[in-house]
Amino acid sequence: MKDIGNEKNNRSRSFAIITVHYIVAAILGYATWAFAQSQWPPYRAIFSADVVATIYIWILGLVYKNVSFYDPYWSVAPPIFLTAWAVKMSAFTLPTILVLLAVWIWAIRLTYNWIYTFHGLAYEDWRYTKFRVECSPFVFQLINFFGLNMVPTLVVFMAMLPAIDMMGVAGNGGVLVWIGFAVSVVAVCLQLISDRQAHAFRAEHPGKVCNVGLWRRGRHPNYLGEILMWWGVWLMYVSVCGIEHYWWMVAGPISVTLLFRFISVPLMENRQLLRKPDYAEYKRNTRMFI
Repeated sequence: MKDIGNEKNNRSRSFAIITVHYIVAAILGYATWAFAQSQWPPYRAIFSADVVATIYIWILGLVYKNVSFYDPYWSVAPPIFLTAWAVKMSAFTLPTILVLLAVWIWAIRLTYNWIYTFHGLAYEDWRYTKFRVECSPFVFQLINFFGLNMVPTLVVFMAMLPAIDMMGVAGNGGVLVWIGFAVSVVAVCLQLISDRQAHAFRAEHPGKVCNVGLWRRGRHPNYLGEILMWWGVWLMYVSVCGIEHYWWMVAGPISVTLLFRFISVPLMENRQLLRKPDYAEYKRNTRMFI
């Protein structure tokens, strides 16, 4: 029988360890930014801080032999970086406040979901275990550093760029800023509801395909919410800066969309097809996102 007491203790200790090291990562990131901002343009300075913090978390993943050490970084880093930049720029216009509010709501929801599903450092996400088992140690470490740590950091940084850039521009944004904010808030609600429905269904029907609520309308409503979140941020950016100003900022939400469409979704669905015989029929009858 599983020792529930030990599992809880491991979970608490693991959470404390991760919290302490993430605080250290934030300090290292800030120190890097403080140094780099006098040497480089803002984007490069912020990105260098992001990379240094990621490398620190990657090293901790090696120390604890668990790539999942990186998992909360996806939701923890954006609000910290964006808030720090807003304070630095003294940029608290209506669009800036709305984009910060949207990112903080998204981050709190996603971090809470990570805490809810966190089992402790004795457990590693199945995706990482899959690569660890199927690849040679050398190839796995390459995938670990670049694919599992740096690529997500780069994607999230690109998604943050529109918010970073709009903080240096004056203006209220008009109706479009509210449309973008609404898209981001709806995206967070989509994630919250779909996650709760999935948790409740799996508790009552372990091993079954979740096909209730939002999951009846789409196979990945939680991923759709993540994608829409960053399109909402981009719309808020466009409302202030216009589409003609650094039009390539659209690469941010596009990169998030491609990451989930061509990496996260196939990985998840291949696993579901192997573990759940009914998933093939569910896949045939249910759209991917909408």
